[in-house]
Amino acid sequence: MSAPATEFSRVIDLRQVTDAPIVLEPDADERRRLAARFTISAVDSLHAELVLVREGENVLASGLLVADIVQACAISGEDFNVHVEEPVNLRFVPPGHHAPDEELEITANECDEIEFEGLTIDLGEAIAQSLALAIDPFAEGPEADRARIQHNLAGDPSSGPFAALAALTRKG
Repeated sequence: MSAPATEFSRVIDLRQVTDAPIVLEPDADERRRLAARFTISAVDSLHAELVLVREGENVLASGLLVADIVQACAISGEDFNVHVEEPVNLRFVPPGHHAPDEELEITANECDEIEFEGLTIDLGEAIAQSLALAIDPFAEGPEADRARIQHNLAGDPSSGPFAALAALTRKG
């Protein structure tokens, strides 16, 4: 059984890696399929420019991901435009790079690691995953405040779950 095709695949042969930047841009059909995968309304544009550097068996990919997407507001449900601009820092590593039970501490400045086998990596799928991580599932659009008021979602802070805590701090 073969693996399902990804929505945005750009397989790079590591034997062909140079220091020239690699530009990745999905076509309209790939953007439509990415939007469906991420359950957003649209991916209007996606552009990533990456530089690959070999470090022994590892491959570092760094650059910038820029996208314009349309997603539903978490409060009103209305579509709104979102601009995404994220640095990309990925490290492709061979399988077994870490012991199965090894505990890892990762800081925000470290590269995300992606395992690969053979002589190729899929930069398109890596960029798709990077975009997925950049999408805020709780993003609020310009109509969020109006929707809160209209549907009485703002709530009364004096009766919320933290009201009792607030009362305790006032006593002290």
